[in-house]
Amino acid sequence: MANGSKTGQPVQVGEILKPHEQGPISRTTLALFAGASGDHNPIHIDIDFAKKAGMTDVFAHGMLSMAYLAQFILKSIPQIRLRVWNVRFVSITEVNSIVQCTGHVTELLERNGEFCARLAIEARMKDGAKTLLGEAIVALA
Repeated sequence: MANGSKTGQPVQVGEILKPHEQGPISRTTLALFAGASGDHNPIHIDIDFAKKAGMTDVFAHGMLSMAYLAQFILKSIPQIRLRVWNVRFVSITEVNSIVQCTGHVTELLERNGEFCARLAIEARMKDGAKTLLGEAIVALA
């Protein structure tokens, strides 16, 4: 994302952030994330449990995709400039998926005396299925 203080270029509504891609999400990734996050829900790591619950396989923790979305945002702006970050989960992320995170500037605004940009952000699987939708507000200076 262009930054007036770094490039001299003003941020524009419609500006597209550099995409971020993670994966594929392996069973090892899910086991490691379960250990790191403390979320040991068997729906994410035990295929027999997942099948008994009506799923065809285990699937990724929603918070794993949210972490990938955080990485995406922080590749564009320093963490200290993140003011608001909201997402909603819209579908599961299947095991072996590649997660693609994208976003763009939807609005320039003043918030609490700061010049900010509102970003529309999303995570989707490589097949195009959206898994997270949200927005972030970031300070521009």
